[in-house]
Parts: sequence; structure tokens; C-alpha cells
Amino acid sequence: MSYGTNINDAFRQAGVYTGRVLRGAKPADLPVVQSTKFELVINAQTALMLGLTVSQSLLATADEVIE
Repeated sequence: MSYGTNINDAFRQAGVYTGRVLRGAKPADLPVVQSTKFELVINAQTALMLGLTVSQSLLATADEVIE
């Protein structure tokens, strides 16, 4: 199970920062921005192999379930 930042959103944010720097902004003047999109990924196959039971409600709310 993993809960973390959405990788696509992180790459998009990096592109925004790169664009600002290329337009002449000083990197030291740019604000630090925390990701706003997070995702929950559950590997159901590994959980089964470990003998763990993952509730159906948690599986339903996950962004991605690896069978």
C-alpha cells in the first residue's frame, strides 16, 4: 500500500518551475509548493500473499488497485 504524491502532478509542477526560470525568475525567489494531488495505490496480490485482509471500502476508495 502506498499513499503519496501523484507523479504526473509532480512533473507538471516541475515544468511550471522550469518555465518560470526560463522566463527570467530567480530560483531563490520562487515559492516552495507542496503537491495538491495524492493517490492511494494498493497491491492486492502482495497483501494476499502476506495473508493480509484489505477491506472492500478501502479498495473502493483507492486510486489504483494492483490485482
